Amino acid sequence: MTKILAIESSCDETSASVIIDGHVKSNLIATQEIHRSYGGVVPELASRAHQQNIVPVVMEALKKAQITTKELDAIAFTRGPGLLGALIVGTAFAKSLALSLEIPLIEINHMQAHVLAHFIDEPKPKFPFLCLTVSGGHTQIVLVKDYLEMEVIGTTQDDAVGEAFDKTAKMLGLPYPGGVEIDKLAQKGIVQDYGLPKVDLPNLDFSFSGLKTAILYFIRKQEQKNPNFIKENINDICATIQHTLIETLLRKIIQAARQQNINQIAIAGGVSANSELRKRMTELGKEKKWDIFIPKMEYCTDNAAMIAMAAHYKFLKQEFSNQTVAPLSRMSF
Repeated sequence: MTKILAIESSCDETSASVIIDGHVKSNLIATQEIHRSYGGVVPELASRAHQQNIVPVVMEALKKAQITTKELDAIAFTRGPGLLGALIVGTAFAKSLALSLEIPLIEINHMQAHVLAHFIDEPKPKFPFLCLTVSGGHTQIVLVKDYLEMEVIGTTQDDAVGEAFDKTAKMLGLPYPGGVEIDKLAQKGIVQDYGLPKVDLPNLDFSFSGLKTAILYFIRKQEQKNPNFIKENINDICATIQHTLIETLLRKIIQAARQQNINQIAIAGGVSANSELRKRMTELGKEKKWDIFIPKMEYCTDNAAMIAMAAHYKFLKQEFSNQTVAPLSRMSF
């Protein structure tokens, strides 16, 4: 019976999870509320909060799983990508604990873990499948050939879609995290023809910087005519922005599915919690006769359960790291 403790600390969520023989027994997350007043994640504050949270979160995860540290067979941690200071906290804790217990250490790629979140619960996709991984730092189309064999076939050339959501929300004066606020307000609005561009690169890549600029100029122009434009039209503005971003994502996943001749389609990452994306993916699946896989809400945002699941498959292959391993803010597949 293999028991693994997993730690996630790539950004502003301190999380710990215990997995036993491939079954997640606990998944604890401490959210750092301090960033709300700054309108975004402050790396130094994130690192300090991880230092405060990591011990109680780990202890609670072990308690919920009803095991002790002496029963663990391995310690897993997020090596990257992410905020370097935040990653250092999780990496140092994992290395120290593994060393003290004299058990293996397993490094995990954060983005691969988002994909493998689909194997926590049923239904599970079949190989090969495509996964649209969308978050504040990444926008990728991943060809998943096996549990640990993945290839990025499309990525953003500038900003991630999650960043586009958050930066746009900031322009509108909405609180952080902006993507969540846009989603809420968009549900009350109607999509309008504001002339926002849908950038279409010739391959499977994305671009969102131009859209952000277009939104900024559009808002400025409208406010010159009517200073209360945002306040009077906030729901429609959010609905239109959200629609434009989601349609950009869907257009590329349709193209990828056609090119790869694959009908197993998944989404993952923080933006996969967006209600419109989840709805449109479900509709698209029925229309295209795809099998659609959407993670539970608790596995969309950063969490240690997905790190634990990735660690489970690496443990089966005995893919361990040594004590010289260091975190990486940038990390490819």
